[in-house]
Parts: sequence; C-alpha cells; structure tokens
Amino acid sequence: MPRDPLIGLVGKPSSGKSGIRSVPIELLDVAGLVPGAHQGKGLGNKFLDDLRHADALIHVVDVSGTTDAEGKATRGYDPSVDIVWLRSEIVNWILGNLMQKWGGLKRRHIAIKATAVETLQNQFSGYGSNSAIVARTLDKMQLKQPLQDWTDDTIASVVNHFVDEKFPTVIALNKIDHADSDKNVAKIAKMEKPERLVLCSAISEVFLRRLVKQGFVRYIPGSEFVDTRDDLIEQGEADGGGLKEMDEKLKQRIENLKDMVLYRFGSTGVNQVLTRASELLGLVPVFPVRNIGTFGGGEAGGGGGGEKAAVFRDCVLVKKRSTVGDVYRKVMGDAPLAYVETVGGVRVSEEDEVGVGKNDILSFKVGRA
Repeated sequence: MPRDPLIGLVGKPSSGKSGIRSVPIELLDVAGLVPGAHQGKGLGNKFLDDLRHADALIHVVDVSGTTDAEGKATRGYDPSVDIVWLRSEIVNWILGNLMQKWGGLKRRHIAIKATAVETLQNQFSGYGSNSAIVARTLDKMQLKQPLQDWTDDTIASVVNHFVDEKFPTVIALNKIDHADSDKNVAKIAKMEKPERLVLCSAISEVFLRRLVKQGFVRYIPGSEFVDTRDDLIEQGEADGGGLKEMDEKLKQRIENLKDMVLYRFGSTGVNQVLTRASELLGLVPVFPVRNIGTFGGGEAGGGGGGEKAAVFRDCVLVKKRSTVGDVYRKVMGDAPLAYVETVGGVRVSEEDEVGVGKNDILSFKVGRA
C-alpha cells in the first residue's frame, strides 16, 4: 500500500505575529472502487480493507462530470451519484459482515451479560475501531432498547452512525475550473453538509508547485496569491525576487489560473482539503516554542545567536480537549517539567486545555519547579 508523506498547512499564529507552519501527514492511496465493491467486484475487498488504517477519508470527486463511476471518460455524468454509492458500499460492507454473525453474537451477548459497547467493539475492532468510537456512536443515537431487541432497521441505523463516527469524510470537489462544474457543485451543496465539502483544482496546485521549483513564481501552498517577477518588481523588489523571466504564453496561463481559480475560489483548495480533514477529526494545532517572545528557538530580540524574526519552530496536532500536560508528554516525553508559559509569558497549568487560540503556543521549561 503506498504511503505518501504530504505537508499540510494547518494554521496561523493566533497572536497576530506572522508565520505559517506545516505538519507532515500520511496519505494512504487506496485501491480503486466501483459499485458492488462490498460484493467483491473490482478491487472492492482491497479498498475496503485499506479503510481500516485510515483516521479520515478524502473522497475526490470529479465535479466536472467528465469521468463516470468506473473511471471512464464521458461528458454530462452526475458526480453526486458517486458520493451516494461510495458511502453505500462502506455501510453495506460492515452491515453485511455484522448480519452474518448477528444470531450467534446476540446469544453470546445475553449469555455473558455484556454491554452493547463491548459486543459491538468485538465486531468493529477489525475496522480500526475502539470502545470510545462505539460509545460515541451509541450515545448520539440514544437507543433505549437492549441490543438483543434491536430490529434490522435499528442495526442498519447503528452501522450508519458508526460509519459517520469512524470514517469522517471530506469530499474534495475537483476540477472546479471546468465549464460544467458549477451546476454539479450546486447540486452537491444541497445534498451534503458544508463542512464536508471543499472546492479544489488539483491540476492548478501541481502547476504552481512546478513553477516554484523552476524559479518562475513565488507561491505558498494554500494561498490565494502567486507572484511573478513582474509582480515583485512592482512591489518594490528591484531584482524581482530573483525569479526567472517568463514568456507571454506562460504569463497568460498564470493570469487565467488566477482568474478561474485563485481569485474566484480563494485558493486551489488542495491544502484546505487536508486542513478540513484535521478539523473533522477534532485535531488542534499547537505550537511548542523555546522562546515565547519570538515564537522561535533563540533568545528574544535576536541577541546571542537568537532568532530575529518571529517564526514558529514546530507544530503538533493533538485531539480536542487535550491538556497542556498531554502536549508536553507528546513533545518532551518523560523529562521533568518545571513550568509552562503561553503568549505574554503567562504561566499555565498542566491541567489547562489547549484549543485554537487558547494555550496553542507553549514554551516548556524542563527541570524541577
């Protein structure tokens, strides 16, 4: 199974100082899927087995309608269908496995007087689940009847809620700059929760990153801005930032990309897909720094070899409701902790929670208090 590291932008410092930090994530490029996968069609079994290793799913949808359900080139295809049947395949895979064992599972549940969480976790562990995920699933459903009295409809509902909890999904609506995309985006937007949708143009992102490597543009992934040599000269950089001169054809391509993607949608959307996935998982970016004054690793004010610019040294992702102490142990391990400071040199407790804009910039002082 390919596992490709990718850098995703996750946040900006909440204090107003400049800087963006990235964190590495792992993308699992899973096998392709066709309708009927839960019955073993195509590479269905491989795809569904791959899902066990994922914390979140990114479903890339060709919103231009130029690719059908089997990946063949076409025109006028309704991409909303892909969203429906993909979820259906996952649900039917889990539901089918569960129903095959339900009779024996129910008898054992009664005999050992297990809780519903215990019984379901025994079945769902193979999908990468844990007891907390199962418990959240049942809590949200607020079921009153005991497991042995569940109807087929109740079991199907449990599986649907479990899929939502175990496989939070971002739907990346790709090829947004295609002429046929607007109507498809509008249809899908009526079907899905807005927090699940991200508009993107992967080919635009690839193009811009290639130009950066070739020295033609200045571009930060996830940004709505791209600067050419001419742009930087206009902004006062006499040498144009050291960028190469472009021919008229390349200049026009960049202007078209700006108009069709960056100015219209605010970015190519590729990095936003990764950020949205971390948000669905409830992950919080926290910035551990050595110097709380510069947000860097040296001494304040740049003296003694310290850092002159305010820049984050690192970023880690932690789960919601994590404490300062949880972050410390993730970063520093078992080293003794003297005290912790946040923005302004304010001391915080190990029991204080972290969140976006709350104790998310931390300086740990190692030693005995």
